[in-house]
Amino acid sequence: MTEQIDTPPAVRLPAVGLRVPTHEDAFAWHRLFDDPEVMEFHGGASAELSLYEELTARQRRHDAELGFCFWTLLDEAGEPIGFTGAQPWNRPWGPAGEIEIGWRLARAAWGKGYATAAARATVERLRAAGVPSVVAMVAAGNERSVAVTRRLGMELAETFTTPPGPGNDGERRVAYCFRLVL
Repeated sequence: MTEQIDTPPAVRLPAVGLRVPTHEDAFAWHRLFDDPEVMEFHGGASAELSLYEELTARQRRHDAELGFCFWTLLDEAGEPIGFTGAQPWNRPWGPAGEIEIGWRLARAAWGKGYATAAARATVERLRAAGVPSVVAMVAAGNERSVAVTRRLGMELAETFTTPPGPGNDGERRVAYCFRLVL
């Protein structure tokens, strides 16, 4: 007699779309991220529209030059709900020279599998582009993002203390660097 083992059903992730951000997406990102909970690990306060205008323009340049960027994340209906993707790490501290994978979603999109689905799609695009490995920098305490890194199979590689600056209220913070070989 064979023993039947019950296995948990596979979690169905939502369908997501990724597109190179348009100038209009700067307005969408500004609106979607105008929430203290969304910005908790990104300085705590909403950013000015000009920051998102610069960010979307930089992402268009990354896509043209590198073949990847932080893409606008679209839900099943094609509506923007955040961003996900990858870009070169651009700070003087941390994993210099590495490609950072990341995501940020509107509060209404949390807990529905969008971040994991989008991060997996990003990993596949980066593999196809020949990127050998990625890192994810996650603020200590950001358990939702740590969970996404674990679902991707990333491993904790290093811990950094951030320098004081505007993105962290002028304080030093602990950040985890997760790594995945593609």
